[in-house]
Amino acid sequence: MTEFGREYGDGLYALCAEEKIDQDVLQEMQTLKDAFRQNPDFIRLLSNMSLGKEERVGIVDQALKGQVHPYVLNFLKILVERGAMHAFEDCLAAYKEGYNAAHQVVEAEVTTSRPLSDSQREQLLSKLGSMTGKEVVLKEKVDASVLGGVLLQMDGKRYDNTVRHRLKAIQQTMTGE
Repeated sequence: MTEFGREYGDGLYALCAEEKIDQDVLQEMQTLKDAFRQNPDFIRLLSNMSLGKEERVGIVDQALKGQVHPYVLNFLKILVERGAMHAFEDCLAAYKEGYNAAHQVVEAEVTTSRPLSDSQREQLLSKLGSMTGKEVVLKEKVDASVLGGVLLQMDGKRYDNTVRHRLKAIQQTMTGE
């Protein structure tokens, strides 16, 4: 994460938390991230320095006025004015960190060979919640190469209980590598 993203994301979060709109703004920012990824030409347009600052800000205003909270709209205008739309996702990451810390939320990414069933998901969320004492937001990935078991990444740590990992450990033991 860039220093710019940290500074601006933290600033937006502090403002929104004070106004008690932090959850709504987080949802809007995540929706915008998805929209920007689906429409990269929009970001290129807003980053095109051959257009005047006022023109680029006007494009944001026309496209999003009334669609997002005024704080989000003004935040995007500031990014456009500074030629920093490329830092939007870093700003969102910093905002999300602030939100998660304030609301006792931890994000976990789980990778399995097949999609989790509802009961498996509930069991995992319950176990992780009791381990961390926090609300767990689970991002699920399916990767057939794990063969079985679970690969979990949470709080900067990796917990690998996959068949692939166990087979690799056996191979290293047998070959001395």
